[in-house]
Amino acid sequence: MSLKDRIQEDMKTAMRSGDKDRLGTIRLIMAAVKQREVDERITLDDVQLLGVLEKMGKQRRESIAQFQAGGRADLVAKENAELDLINAYLPAQLGEAELDALISQAISETGAASIKDMGKVMGLIKSRAQGRADMSTVGARIKARLS
Repeated sequence: MSLKDRIQEDMKTAMRSGDKDRLGTIRLIMAAVKQREVDERITLDDVQLLGVLEKMGKQRRESIAQFQAGGRADLVAKENAELDLINAYLPAQLGEAELDALISQAISETGAASIKDMGKVMGLIKSRAQGRADMSTVGARIKARLS
């Protein structure tokens, strides 16, 4: 079963059970997927769908930080609930050691020696860690290694 099919089945289950919060979040996910499909005139595969989910997760994390700074605990709770559901569709995140090993391997494979080679390393890691690591964190680690 593809990821898109799984999300659609979860939407049907949420409708039947009357879970309005879960249904609302799943509808947001499906709307983002449909928007990308219409804009690009393609049908998203699982890898592209993971990209959409990552982007939505990043938006939620940024919103949570803003709402916490503004003292809006009610909105923080709502965004956290949405983020938890989005993360449920993403694969398990890489651990610290696994991420460091992946960065080391990518640096050696690309022959990166300076910060100028960061793009090569990021490209390789992005293809291998899609949906399993926060790319902004990965970028900061690569930058620290190559500096």
